[in-house]
Amino acid sequence: MKKNIIITLTIFLFGAIVLSSCKKDYLETTPNSSVSDQDIFKTTKNAWNAINGIHRSLYIQYNSRQDQGGQSKNMIDMDALGEDLVFPTRGNGWFIGTYQWLDHRNENSWTSFFEFQFYYDIITNANMIIAHIDGAEGPDADKKAIKGQALAYRAWSYYQMIQLFGNRYVKGAPNDGPGLSLVLAPTKDQIARSTVNEVYTQIVKDLTDAIANLGSVPARTNASHINVNVAKGMMARVSLTMQDYVNAAKFANEARQGFTLMNNSQYLGGFNDYKNPEWMWGSHQVQDQTTYFYSFFAYMSVNFNSTNIRSAPKCINSLLYNTISETDIRKQLWDPTAANTAFTIPPGGTRFKYMNRKFVAPAGSGSSIGDVPLMRAGEMYLIEAEALARQGGHDAQAQEVLYTFAANRDPGYVMSTNTGDALIDEIMLQRRVELWGEGFRFYDLKRLNLPLDRTGANVDPSVASVMTVAPGGNIWQFLLPKSELDANKNSTQNPL
Repeated sequence: MKKNIIITLTIFLFGAIVLSSCKKDYLETTPNSSVSDQDIFKTTKNAWNAINGIHRSLYIQYNSRQDQGGQSKNMIDMDALGEDLVFPTRGNGWFIGTYQWLDHRNENSWTSFFEFQFYYDIITNANMIIAHIDGAEGPDADKKAIKGQALAYRAWSYYQMIQLFGNRYVKGAPNDGPGLSLVLAPTKDQIARSTVNEVYTQIVKDLTDAIANLGSVPARTNASHINVNVAKGMMARVSLTMQDYVNAAKFANEARQGFTLMNNSQYLGGFNDYKNPEWMWGSHQVQDQTTYFYSFFAYMSVNFNSTNIRSAPKCINSLLYNTISETDIRKQLWDPTAANTAFTIPPGGTRFKYMNRKFVAPAGSGSSIGDVPLMRAGEMYLIEAEALARQGGHDAQAQEVLYTFAANRDPGYVMSTNTGDALIDEIMLQRRVELWGEGFRFYDLKRLNLPLDRTGANVDPSVASVMTVAPGGNIWQFLLPKSELDANKNSTQNPL
């Protein structure tokens, strides 16, 4: 897997990442091209192509690997490391090393390499935009929209990574363990790792600046772009992880303004259309952008005709499924019987108990194209409810927010009378059901210092291998890819 990834400046003009191989055995995060920075960022029109290139990079293939389809790999990795996403068989082997808690602790694995490479690629491109956009010719509103999105992308990328490669953030603690190299400008310097606290401080600063820029620009053209609501949603996520529950509730509430929860019919629509009124941010894919077998829907849908889905459709943990009310629309997303013919499987596919139909490839079994959800209003309701409940003294408010959300999914839901830990537990169950398959579970386990426990459910030990993991400890940190350590002599590896 030794490979050097070069991001050329021409990517900004074509709106897609260009990956090239070289002799060096490391991940180069400095753009290299004969096209000058001044030419690329001479106008805001060109700069728009640059930001669109970042959007596009979220769902292209990396390293010619079937499991590396951009952000969808991270989403599947994060749930594969949890207990709620169940692999009924080994299938054709993709993601099994992650499911077994092996890949992220192997400095030579493709998973550690990708999770490091992918986000630093975005950071590199964002840095180029941030460094040059102020001098571009064009409307000031365009400059603010482009710069705000670049800042948000940089913050989001560091946030995604620090939760993997750093220790969990603990409010009130020094958080002085090694985090990530903070690359904040185009450079060839070898930069040492900043502390976890320093990385989070930069994330908050970038999001604060992004919100300031995006708050004064016209409405975006589509939900693939980041607007001020999405930036505030990112800040809500970060605040929740930092246990800053006051700001988590505040930003989650502000972020969801203007978005409505989907109705029950839309909820069963396949989670494949970014025009859904609840979607705040999503990757929009069109049919001429073929994704073949590296798409999110090539692994997570019920119907795409891939070997992985035919032999190992993704299932929900049976214990979690059994907590869902019979009147809850989400109960219909999984089949506990393996006999429900309303679940349209691909030709030659095998049915398994608790298999999902949450995700449906819209064009049928012959295409893996589909829009990928990156942020939804439902998540913001749950962040707000959780943050209120964890503050103490705000149980009534938390109950109200939870009711607005849960009653939409379940017409039989009655406003909770739970308080304290019982209320938090109820909210967390709702979060697990609601965000199943969307890439949150490992992050949640780590931020809350919870154990992994796959026992007593429909998890096959011969497939999962690892059934329990105690909270804390080195195993909860991804190892940095060895190729990065070989290239950056100022960097250090996490404890083995």
